[in-house]
Amino acid sequence: MPILDALLMWAHLVSASIWVGGSIFIGIVLAPLLKTISESVEERVAIMIRVGRKFNKIAIPSLAILIGTGLYNSSNILSKPEFLLSTNYGIILVIKIILVISLLVMFAIHVRIIRTEIEKKIGSKEMLPEIVQKLRSKIIFLGRIMVFVSVAILFMAALLRSGI
Repeated sequence: MPILDALLMWAHLVSASIWVGGSIFIGIVLAPLLKTISESVEERVAIMIRVGRKFNKIAIPSLAILIGTGLYNSSNILSKPEFLLSTNYGIILVIKIILVISLLVMFAIHVRIIRTEIEKKIGSKEMLPEIVQKLRSKIIFLGRIMVFVSVAILFMAALLRSGI
C-alpha cells in the first residue's frame, strides 16, 4: 500500500528530525549558551536537566516511532535472516540495528545518571560543586556520543535508502 508506506516513512523522517535535531540543538546551541547565562555550574546543570526533561516528552515518543517504523520499513529483509549477512543492504541494516541498540543503552544510562533525586540534590545545593562538575562532564560526554551515534544511524539510513 503506497500511501501507508509513504506515511510511515514520513513519520520516520519527522521522528528522526525531532530526535537528532533536538539533540544537536541541545549540545551545540544550548549547552554553550548556558555558560554565558550563569557562572554557577549547579545552575547550568539544573537548567540543562530541566530542558532535557522537557525535550524527552517529545524525544521518547519520537524514538519509539523511529524504532516502530524502522522495524516496519525493514520487515521485508528481517523476515529473511539469510539475507542479513549476505547482502550489502543486510549488512548495513545490521550495523544500523547495532547502533540503535547502543543508542538505547546510552540513553538509558543518560537518564539514569540524571534521575529525579539527583536533580533535587542539585536544585537544593546538596551536592558539592566538584561532584556536580563531574556529573556535568559525564552528561556532556554521553550526550556527544549519542549525537554522534544518532548521526551515524542517519548515515546508515541514507545508505539503505540509496540501495548500496
